Amino acid sequence: MKIPKSILLDPEGNKAYGAFAVMVSVIAFAYSSNFGQILILAYYAVWLPLLFVDYRRFTWKLSNAWLPLLFAAYVCFSVFWSQAAGTSARAAVQYSSHIVCAYIAARTISVRTLVLGSLIGIFFVLLYSLKVNAYALDIIDGTFNFVGAFSSKNQVGFFSSLGIFFSLIFLVFYRRNWLSFFWTAPIILLSAYMLAIAHSATSVASLPAVLGIVALLTMSKVLSRRYRRVLFIVGSTALVASVVAALNLGLLDVVLGVFGKDSTLTGRTYLWEQGWEAAQQHLLLGYGYAAYWVQGFADPERLWAEFYITTRTGFHFHNTYIETLVEIGFVGVTMLALIILRAFYGHVSKVVFGDWNADSVVLAGVVGLMLIRSFFEVEILGPYFMASFIVYYGLFTLKPVPARRRRVAVPLEEQKPANGRMPAPV
Repeated sequence: MKIPKSILLDPEGNKAYGAFAVMVSVIAFAYSSNFGQILILAYYAVWLPLLFVDYRRFTWKLSNAWLPLLFAAYVCFSVFWSQAAGTSARAAVQYSSHIVCAYIAARTISVRTLVLGSLIGIFFVLLYSLKVNAYALDIIDGTFNFVGAFSSKNQVGFFSSLGIFFSLIFLVFYRRNWLSFFWTAPIILLSAYMLAIAHSATSVASLPAVLGIVALLTMSKVLSRRYRRVLFIVGSTALVASVVAALNLGLLDVVLGVFGKDSTLTGRTYLWEQGWEAAQQHLLLGYGYAAYWVQGFADPERLWAEFYITTRTGFHFHNTYIETLVEIGFVGVTMLALIILRAFYGHVSKVVFGDWNADSVVLAGVVGLMLIRSFFEVEILGPYFMASFIVYYGLFTLKPVPARRRRVAVPLEEQKPANGRMPAPV
């Protein structure tokens, strides 16, 4: 039996397979550390074989993906100056293959399919965490919080906030009938409940900000391009002014106080200082990709001891750019920042300066969520993270997908044989 390629590759015909692939990916991103290599193999199994179904689809205008490909190559080359070459080599291969999977997804599935598959995956992820029902001491906050099946409340908060965001997005932009309200309601309620008990300030604070961005971009649909540009300039200016006011008038402390934090972010600023000091030792190229938090080295051992990390694994500087600066230096952090900003601004500019498009509004919002979180978490630098998958998906979808060839039927009267005579009727 021959399976049509459209069932696997055509964004209009592969909704079932695409949603299944995204669901598997979300579960792998959430619980690969719990269930081991089986979930990572499943993640690769749903994406990488598509390369062999129609390789031309993925090599078409491949040069447009030069920035992430260059970054992947740079991460791999960091092996040559890494202080832990074996660790860097393994992690670099994982990260590069992760980028390839996001590229395949961008070339094969639509944004609606991404949202639908993510919602199904998030629902199962949160259900399993609710079943585990574990609480743990947050070393940074000094409080007990719900962590579910994760090792951190921030991951519970991340998937919960993403569940709320995608549910609202699906209802506003992609629902086909009223049944969508019934099957998304349990996801919204479960996500809201788990977001509340996780007490993740980053997730709670970033969600309204991103929904505000999506609302502004959505309302711009009724405006002409000229007024969209004015709205963009006014909104950007207001955002910058709000940040400056928060930093200089003490509003930041008021906001943080709502979440039980102070201006030191309960230990995060100390980690940022330590990361900056570590980066000064190898400012240009860094220690090597994933080569800083290695057992046996003095500085990470000291920080693990200070924060009571008895496992001596799974820690970071709680800032994507500081972590990147430490691991792969100024060159690496510049490229990663360009990738994130390009993915975000690319979709915003398509809405503001081009033809209004719902998919670009959605991707601008979800990449914006990852951009906000990048200042407090490290989710884009590593492989097998939902955040990095979405950022690279958003970046790759800025480029056109090869159109499917269609045969166009030509009316009989328009067919002109070489001899100029029409064929005799049958």
